[in-house]
Order: sequence, then C-alpha cells, then structure tokens
Amino acid sequence: MNVTRSAHRQPTRTDRLLAVLGGILSGYVALAVADLLAGRIRQEAGPVTAVGDVVVDRTPAAVEQWAIRTFGASDKTVLLLGIVLILGLIAAGLGLLALRHRVAGAAGVLAFGVVGALAAASRPDSDSALDALPSLVGALAGALLLYVLMGRLLASEDSDRSDPSEVPGAAARADRRSFLVVAAATGLAATAGAALGRAAGPSAGDSATASRRALRLPRPASAAPAVPRGAQLDVPGISRFLTPNKDFYRVDTALLVPKVDADSWRLRIHGSGVRRELSLSLPELMAREVVERDITLACVSNEVGGPYIGNARWLGVRLADLLREAGVRPPSEGGPADQLVARSVDGMTIGTPVEDVMDGRDALLAFGMNGEPLPLDHGFPVRMIVPGLYGYVSACKWIESIELTTFDAYDAYWVPRGWAAQAPVKTQSRIDTPRSLGRPDAGTVMIAGVAWAQGRGIARVEVRVDDGPWQEARLGAEDSRDTWRQWVHPWQAEPGRHTLTVRATDGTGATQPEERTDTAPDGAAGWHSVEVTVG
Repeated sequence: MNVTRSAHRQPTRTDRLLAVLGGILSGYVALAVADLLAGRIRQEAGPVTAVGDVVVDRTPAAVEQWAIRTFGASDKTVLLLGIVLILGLIAAGLGLLALRHRVAGAAGVLAFGVVGALAAASRPDSDSALDALPSLVGALAGALLLYVLMGRLLASEDSDRSDPSEVPGAAARADRRSFLVVAAATGLAATAGAALGRAAGPSAGDSATASRRALRLPRPASAAPAVPRGAQLDVPGISRFLTPNKDFYRVDTALLVPKVDADSWRLRIHGSGVRRELSLSLPELMAREVVERDITLACVSNEVGGPYIGNARWLGVRLADLLREAGVRPPSEGGPADQLVARSVDGMTIGTPVEDVMDGRDALLAFGMNGEPLPLDHGFPVRMIVPGLYGYVSACKWIESIELTTFDAYDAYWVPRGWAAQAPVKTQSRIDTPRSLGRPDAGTVMIAGVAWAQGRGIARVEVRVDDGPWQEARLGAEDSRDTWRQWVHPWQAEPGRHTLTVRATDGTGATQPEERTDTAPDGAAGWHSVEVTVG
C-alpha cells in the first residue's frame, strides 16, 4: 500500500537553528551588497548609516546627552553596533518565519530594504533617487538567498519511497548539507565581493584625502603671536595649552565623516540683505586676507568638568569680511537679517547671530588647524569658528552654504530639539589634576586645571579644600581672551578624604555660580569638584 506524505519534512530543532543561521546570513548578504553599491554611489546611502541618521534625528535630547555622557566619542560606534545587532535579531526571526513560510520570510527582508531606501532617500543631503538603490538591491539579494536556503533546508522528498533499505534521516542530512554548502559559498562570495569592492577604484573618501594631502596652506597676513611663556604650566596632568588635533574633541551627528573633495568644494553666501551673492572655491577663499588665531572651542554638551573643550591655532578668513563683501549689514546697522544659517554637506544647519559674527571678534571660516589642513573629522575643507559661542550655534563643519535670514523665520537643527537658539559660552573652570578618586601622597600636591570665558577672558581662579576658605590660584600667562587659561594652586595635603572645588571669575568681574545646571538648553553651569583620598 502506498503512503502519501507531506511534500516537506517537519522542521526539527536542528532545522530551526539552521534557519536562524540562514536568516542572519541573508541579512549579512543584504548589507554587504548594499554597502558595495553605496561605495559606488554614495557611502551615506548605505542602509545602516541611513537608518542610523534617522534614529539620531529622532532621539530625544535627554537620550542624546545620556549617550554622550556614557559613551563619549564612541557614541556613534555604539549606535551603529546597536543597529547591526537589532538587524541581526530581526534577520534571525525572519529566518524562523521563512522556515514555515518561505515567501513571508523573504518578503520581510524586502520590507526592511524599503525602510532603508526611504531613510536614505529622505536624508537632507540626498539629491538623487539612486540613494535608495543600495538598500533595495541589497534587500532583494538577501530575500532571494533566504528563499533559496529555506528551499534547500526543506527540500521536497519523494512522496513514495519504495526502497526499504534507505537509511532513515538520510534525506534530511542531505538537505542540510546542501543548505550549508550554499550558505558557505554565498557568505564567502559576499565577503570577497565587499572586500574587492572597497579595494577597487577610487572613492569619494580617497579623493578627499588626496585633496587634503595636496593642499598647501597660505601664509597668514595676520599671524597669531607666539604662545606666551608661562601659558603652559609645568604641572604633570594638566591639559596641553594647544590641544593636538588627534586629541581634539568631536561631537556631531555625522555617523560617517563627510569626505569632501577640496577641488570641487564651493561656498555659497546668499539670503536676506545679501546684495552680491558669493560663490567661492577654496582657492578663491584662500586668496582673501588670511588670519591666524588661537581660539578655544567648547561643546554645549560639556558637563561641568567635562572633556568636550579644546584649544587650537586656526587659520582662515574673517567671516565678517566676506559678509561685508556680499553687502551684508548687521542689525545694529539696519541690516534685515539677524541670523546666519550655515549648512553642512550632510544637511546639518547651525544658526548664528549675525551681530556676533560682525561685532569685531575673530569669527573665521577656517581651513587650517594647528599648522595643517583641517582634519577630515574636524570639517575639511572649511568650517566655521566663532569665539564666545558654543559649537552648536557657531562651529559648522563641512560647510557649503551660508544663508542670511532671521531667528523668527527659521529654526536651525538643534532648536526644535530643545536647545536655545542663542548660546554664548558660560564662564567655567575644571580641575585636571589630581583626578577624581585619585590617591595622592601627603605633602605638597599641585591642584591645577583650566578656566575659560571666551570673549571675556579669565581674571581670577580660586580653589577650596573641603569647607575651608577660598584661596586664589596662580594663573598661567594669558594668550588672548578667546583662549582658556591654565591655573595652579599648591596644597599641603593631609591624610584623609578631601573635596577639592574650583571657581573662576571672568574679565567682567562675574564669578561662576555655585548651582549646578544641566547642559540643556544653553550649557551647563556650576562649580567643579573632585574627591581625593590622601595617603
């Protein structure tokens, strides 16, 4: 008597494990193919980066600040790894779904491709429908692979086997071997293809790196004076007066550092009150009067005592000179625009008061940093620098346009996310040494650090041990009022646990308030303290 069986085996535990593997492999292939295509079209069009940018844009300010506090400069890496992990879990689930319903599992992979495509096409810097292609083609490849793998895993059996000598389970083992062969071959091919794709042919990053390497910075018509003797105090553990480029803080929303070719870069200045619209190449910009200045930059995300501040020697062109060349007048002179909106190549917008840029301070369009062209991750080829303002309202990196408008007419990127439209830097000070929870020996201990109040300068720094009296610290030499200032105080440390506190007074006579405030909406305030145990 013939026995009719189902066309497919019932999945076992091993089948389910292999289905999870197949789902993850299909997701990997989808990302590999998408990454390969994005490298030929635009790296920012890759699905992980595109989805990551959407996540960044929609993350509440409080969560962003938590990520910066917790992960520091690695926050973007953590986000990307998190996205990949979530995609891996979803892919595993789609593999299990495909084990029961091959078409539904494959359709699920395609659905995530559509999500990636929409994210890529909706990026502010997207100007072509081709940005959607990597996610769609990658998802199609992943969906086809998942469909084929599940077919191999549960291959049809003969509905009527007449050979009684057939070993039970032999067909299942053959199905699994076939699955593993296809999976291994596909995985290796995807990996090799991605590697060859990255190695073959120049990319936008290659041309940007080459243009930076070839750039020769002009000599400044107005050079920064030498850093005064005594500006850098000889105290172990204190910050370097000029922060090396490799150590300079980086806080921005770019998951991938924009790679801008200096040879094709242009800057447009336009908008309300602009009588002569400007469009400048980098050589044309550098042909203007070039100045060199030491300026300290601070991030609004910097908590009291935090690391997101640095001091560098910048080379560039005065922004006010370019604005006047374009016929712009500040509001104090009757100009119609009170906000300057700088746009980055990645779509970031930063709003800056026109009055602050044109009030005589050294607001720059900078192309040099500490004697070399701007590093790629610090805005190459050109960025804005405005002394006295937090970076989120002044320091646009990878800048490509400047539009004159009003604060009433336009909210820059950070304003709808809960940050103030205008944010001058607050007077702050920080203890660099001894470190919090340090264990210095009894005797003379040098308490030292930095203080800053760009545009106002630092007039005095005071240190307090526990609840004792405030004692004035010795200040390092002042470079300019736009740079931080080092300070040091010798302390006769006695054994036990102690709290060290610092406060600064700026050039206007205003002293830091004691009360701690959060970074949002316009920068942290309060005294910095560290606890140490003296041995």
